[in-house]
Amino acid sequence: MEEPEAMSLKSFLKWATELGISDSPSTSTTQSDSCLGHSLFVFNFPEAGGRGLEAARDIWKGELILRVPERALMTSQSLMMNDEAFSIAVKKHPSLSSAQILAVALLNEVNKGKSSRWWPYLKQFPRSYVTLADFGKFEIQALQIDDAIWAAQKASRKAEEEWNEATVLMHELKLKPQLLALKAWLWASGSISSRTMHIPWDEAGCLCPVGDFFNYAAPGEETSISEDRVAGKAFSLQEDSPLKSETELAAAHRLIDAGYEEDVSSYCFYARRNYRKGEQVLLSYGTYTNLELLQHYGFLLTENPNDKAFIPLESDMYSMCSWESELLYIQSDGKPSFALLSAVRLWAVPQNNRRSSVHLVYSGNRLSMENEVVAMRWLAKKCKTILDILPTTAEDDGKLLAILDEFQDIHQFMETKEIPPQLASELCAFLKSKNVVSEGICAMSSVARRSIERWKLAILWRYLYKKILCNCIVHCTEVITDFISQRDSVQGNLH
Repeated sequence: MEEPEAMSLKSFLKWATELGISDSPSTSTTQSDSCLGHSLFVFNFPEAGGRGLEAARDIWKGELILRVPERALMTSQSLMMNDEAFSIAVKKHPSLSSAQILAVALLNEVNKGKSSRWWPYLKQFPRSYVTLADFGKFEIQALQIDDAIWAAQKASRKAEEEWNEATVLMHELKLKPQLLALKAWLWASGSISSRTMHIPWDEAGCLCPVGDFFNYAAPGEETSISEDRVAGKAFSLQEDSPLKSETELAAAHRLIDAGYEEDVSSYCFYARRNYRKGEQVLLSYGTYTNLELLQHYGFLLTENPNDKAFIPLESDMYSMCSWESELLYIQSDGKPSFALLSAVRLWAVPQNNRRSSVHLVYSGNRLSMENEVVAMRWLAKKCKTILDILPTTAEDDGKLLAILDEFQDIHQFMETKEIPPQLASELCAFLKSKNVVSEGICAMSSVARRSIERWKLAILWRYLYKKILCNCIVHCTEVITDFISQRDSVQGNLH
């Protein structure tokens, strides 16, 4: 960590301590320059989310590990209470949403500079984001899949529309010219999208100092983490566990990791699993697909148990089943969702027999060996057709990501002749669209560097989408092979 950054963080943690933010289970305040140190430390995890929070000691599942009092939460309401001019101006614009008001409030605090009471906190914010709303035309097209392209275009249009609607208010507040620009609005709305947490009294949520340092873990992801064995020793909730009270035992089984608790007027964070000292402590924001994570937070998970791939179905599949379209998807492991499998099974039934088969299909039963084979063949063929028409394969995307990583590491431009033609054309198109000269990354502007980051996320997203379809083809093929083997075995026994 560079010295100015370290000083800024130290100043912020001291400021947070003065507001009553604490990682100690005790509510009593102690003299300290940092609100952390009892349960958590700020640490950089380069391969796992960047800056995050590590366990300062062994932590048990369900333990309270951070408390942020209400007075330390940044909300549009609290900002208006402390700024009469802002409050009066906002009341003249009742059509603005709560999220728009919070975005303007955030820019208004930035406009105040060091005179803002939130300045130590604002200095901890990233200077830019890579959510879908920040994607340019090139990065949007790089997603390749229509649903993702549409989602990115929609996010971009929505951000610009909301900026236009809030412009009059921002002018009335006499914000500095750079804070009136769309770029500044994207920063403010990106901050709200990626950092706010739910509170019951404001739809826009709240900005939660220190609490927003936690990196994300998908719900269910902890089951794949070996929390029961560390250095060969058992590490589970035994009788000698520090969880003694009924409150703590109940917290160990909670479904959420954090929330505002009225009885203590604080946002409280709990350990989602057991942690050993030095491990990164993670927070579940909720259940998201990779596209949703990219849209709201600006990152992806290469192993996301909640990821989904949607594929276009036959028109009569939608009309014959009662499932919502959001339930018709392929899971991250390549298996069709219950609703999708049911829809395809029913579609594979001869039309004159469908009515009598509906109750069996919706109960999850296989109708027959022949029906299952037809359904699996259709799914595999549909996935293959989608993959075949895309400009690059999953293997191509993996190679391109490796090339971009190397390109950034060696600080020089790779000759396009060393790259496969289908990848070279996309790389050249990117360089041309961003006016990146051949001298290499040293000549790139910060804008081009951020664009590379967005482009890599687009490539990674489409790569993971294609992997799901490939996994589905493998799954369907295995099911078909098993059925054929069973049929041949039965026929052999008959002879």
